[in-house]
Amino acid sequence: MLPRVAITVGDPRGIGPEVVTKALADPPPDADWMVIGPEALLETIPADRRIPIPSRFPPPASPFTLPLSPHQAGLCVKHSVEEAVRLAMAGDVDAIVTGPAEKRALHLAGVGHPGHTEWLADLAGGVDVAMMLVAGGLRVVLVTTHLPLREVPGAVTLERVLATARLARSALERWWDVRAPRLAICALNPHAGEDGLFGSEDAEILAPAARALGATGPLPADTVFVRALRGEFDVVVVPYHDVAMTAVKLAGFGSGVNITLGLPFVRTAPDHGTAMDIAGKGVADPGSMREAVKLAVELGRRAIG
Repeated sequence: MLPRVAITVGDPRGIGPEVVTKALADPPPDADWMVIGPEALLETIPADRRIPIPSRFPPPASPFTLPLSPHQAGLCVKHSVEEAVRLAMAGDVDAIVTGPAEKRALHLAGVGHPGHTEWLADLAGGVDVAMMLVAGGLRVVLVTTHLPLREVPGAVTLERVLATARLARSALERWWDVRAPRLAICALNPHAGEDGLFGSEDAEILAPAARALGATGPLPADTVFVRALRGEFDVVVVPYHDVAMTAVKLAGFGSGVNITLGLPFVRTAPDHGTAMDIAGKGVADPGSMREAVKLAVELGRRAIG
């Protein structure tokens, strides 16, 4: 039985519709897939493979964009993602892939979450989730996601580090068949705190977490990713957003995939944003979206056994 995958096109003003269309065309995924979005952007998708959201919009400005306000665009994403989650929670699809969205537009549409990860956790019933990113042989999972930097140290608690790492371990065992995953903990402070000289969080929070998990670390950010890429670790648990994203994009720019761990269904996404500066020009690289669809199909197949 083929895995069933629902794909949302993302913000209709960005490159989401274009990269979705390209990713599905060359070659089409080996799955029972469907695309969710504004009908005006789905004309190139076979009729039996599309789910138009119930909205009226002006004609497309190009084959890949719609001339909408941020509020309208946010509503498009909101309706599309809610429909995808509804299908997943009902057991009608095994995995969802979400196109990129602008956070400001989502807020204008009434989505009170900083990003897809937290929003999907809420839509799935308030489950505990974590953001994993995969690229070029590197896997990282984030302890905190979309927070101002000044708020990060207070959010890096022992409980949160342990919960994040356990979600990562479970995913590696279930989805990647990794027996006894090797975890590394990335330090929060320079030189892993240098025995408290540059901060106490590494000694007081991250080191006890590493011991409890049987993980290695905390290791400084300037070395842990190099060691992971050399094959020493299966996943790196990272305290905050930008250091993880930088490592992933250096490891495989244009091919990275975002995975939400902890949901009752598979969810993947490309690791880029809406790129509105090039939207509608037909030049967007579909590599990351193609990898997101490919991984959703693979994990969806594992989910159905």
